[in-house]
Amino acid sequence: MSYLDKDALKIVGTRPIRPDGVDKVTGRANFGADMTMPGMLWGKIKRSPHAHARIISINTDKAMALPGVKAVTTRADFPDIPPDRRVIGAAPHNLWDLSRNCMATGKALYEGHAVAAVAAVSPAIAEQALDLIEVEYEVLPHVMDVEAAMAPDAPVLDDNIFTSGVEPRPTKPSNVAKMVRFAIGDVEAGFREAEVVIERRYTTKPVHQAYIEPHACVVSVAADGQTTIWSSSQGQFMVRAYTSRICGGDIANIRAIPAEIGGGFGGKTIIYLEPVAYMLSKKSGRPVKIVMSREEVFRGTGPTSAAVVEVKLGAKKNGRITAAKAVLKYQAGAFPGSPVQQGCICGLAVYDLPNAEAIGYDVLCNRPKVAAYRAPGAPIGSFAVESCVDELARELGIDPLKMREINGAKDGAKATHGPTWNNIGYMKTVEAAKAHPQCNVPLGPNQGRGIASGYWHNAGGESSAACHINEDGTVTVTEGHPDIGGSRASMAMMVAEVLGVPFESVRPVVGDTTSIGFSASTGGSRVTFAGGMAVTQAAQKVVEELKKRAAVIWDISPEAVEWKDGKAFPAGANAGSFEPLDLAGIAAKAARTGGPISAEVQINAQGQAPGFTTHICDVEVDRETGHVKILRYTAIQDVGRAIHPSYVEGQMQGGVAQGVGWALSEEYIYDKDGRLENPGFLDYRVPVASDMPMIDTVLIEVPNPRHPFGARGCGEVPIVPPMAAVANAIADATGIRLRDLPMSPPRLLAALDQSEPMRAAAE
Repeated sequence: MSYLDKDALKIVGTRPIRPDGVDKVTGRANFGADMTMPGMLWGKIKRSPHAHARIISINTDKAMALPGVKAVTTRADFPDIPPDRRVIGAAPHNLWDLSRNCMATGKALYEGHAVAAVAAVSPAIAEQALDLIEVEYEVLPHVMDVEAAMAPDAPVLDDNIFTSGVEPRPTKPSNVAKMVRFAIGDVEAGFREAEVVIERRYTTKPVHQAYIEPHACVVSVAADGQTTIWSSSQGQFMVRAYTSRICGGDIANIRAIPAEIGGGFGGKTIIYLEPVAYMLSKKSGRPVKIVMSREEVFRGTGPTSAAVVEVKLGAKKNGRITAAKAVLKYQAGAFPGSPVQQGCICGLAVYDLPNAEAIGYDVLCNRPKVAAYRAPGAPIGSFAVESCVDELARELGIDPLKMREINGAKDGAKATHGPTWNNIGYMKTVEAAKAHPQCNVPLGPNQGRGIASGYWHNAGGESSAACHINEDGTVTVTEGHPDIGGSRASMAMMVAEVLGVPFESVRPVVGDTTSIGFSASTGGSRVTFAGGMAVTQAAQKVVEELKKRAAVIWDISPEAVEWKDGKAFPAGANAGSFEPLDLAGIAAKAARTGGPISAEVQINAQGQAPGFTTHICDVEVDRETGHVKILRYTAIQDVGRAIHPSYVEGQMQGGVAQGVGWALSEEYIYDKDGRLENPGFLDYRVPVASDMPMIDTVLIEVPNPRHPFGARGCGEVPIVPPMAAVANAIADATGIRLRDLPMSPPRLLAALDQSEPMRAAAE
């Protein structure tokens, strides 16, 4: 059943108070570090001080002899895992790599790599015990940067890595784990057809997801193997699957309970602590709690990739792009798995290109294993492509919005990565940008305006949901996805809409692994789409059951009952004359009409629709300091159907804020020995409130016909354009093109100082 008629909706599209809001603002919500248990021990992890080192030996005798220490674990306690073994149905991480990331095997591959762990009766004793663990290392040459890691003479991190995607298969091991390629048309012919060709090189640095809540868990392994895990993550089923396989436990014996999550942005779709706590609990016979410090988060958990992206564009003088080529080199960190494939896909996706090619390289280096970060891979590729399109527009003397109007993706166009577009809203975002008041505001001295667009493909996948009618006629809806973007509110709204009851009558719950069917992790902008389909179908099943129960009460056929506005009615005069029955009335008689009223649905959702966006950024540059002030920012996005518009606007604003930080200030800084120099928020600078204006949002609604309410994912695409929008605005304000991120005050000031003599000479 479809609910695409917006005018007929009573709850979807409104802005009710979030169901988890009171607990969070009053401090009652339980996060990962809030859990305690009787007899609980404190776990601490010893980490490598070296970027690349062979582990010669680990001696834990002194640590175990310290009073208060109850367990020590090293790699020797973990079962061996075949190199190619993967988890089916959880996430596409290679289990061998994930296991070695949780606890080093043979070599420490980055500073901060876990090499041992202890459990003790207090955090202080555990910390003291770490210093008593003696690790002998053979320090090896390390490599930090992506192009250096690709060089033939680079130190090789893993002798078992041979570049995949290349024919014939290489015979020599390499740090290049994979090559991917997407193409359409004849690129060389397209460049020959062009009247203007430009080639540019862009670079980005690693940036962290910077969630406020560090990783934390409590794991209790009983003597019979029955295990309970409490942790903050983006998927309790992921936590269960990975922990069971890395530790050799039976998946049926593990119950994973999701805590509230204080931010993830993709960085909590992977685990670091749970297998270590499992081993310590198993050895000690007591529950073990591990909480990362902020420094550990920066040193030991995944940032996103640093990258080098080379872009070549060819166009006619009228602005029509005839050919595009992008080469993307992404750092994967110590293990394969950078999001370079998504970078190849997303960078070119907003344009209708007759001839295009994107080639990507997944490259190992001595840094923490890369983890997903909001539209993983897309912001980097789009920074390069959208900056280059802006440069091309300036070369041709064409307005940047006009350039996108000429070349933008439309229904019927075929994307470089394969799909033919249908029912997309990209051009509507461009039209809305042209009409937006911000584009008509005059700019002053040292001020500039930047335009950039973005794309994210969104995801579907496995979701389970249950809808239960309580004895008093209220409703409980259980979903299997941790709520990191407002899914409790959106699930409750969709169920309330289907049942025809007030939003306040529906209580949404995130179930643990024993209370709801398998659900894939919260990520990929999939939950409102896939989870929404599941809860809608469950609610529809409940409606059918309610009609049957009313028919029993009235002693008529179920086909003679209709459901509207939260009540059962006779379908017509021939059905009889009965007073309508509401939920409470039917629930009160449930025991006499067939028992509890509920429905559970499991789906593998298909039909997700892509998200497109266009951003407008105005900046002012202080030529004395190089400081960039964001004057005004507008994000325009096709959101399909905004189930809860306030949440959608918040997603858009949050993505912009993170993208601005990526553009202007955030980066990992390493010394010559491969040690991170800024592992904390004092030196790793994220934007704060005073750095940002109020971010304007424009919601374009092109409903996704494959979803009952028209939903598209909307959480990831907002972070895709900001880096390019800011770079384009700085270029507009100063005439200087910065192609290396972050565009921090010292870098911009140096470029301004360098340009002054040239400008004076020109004058």
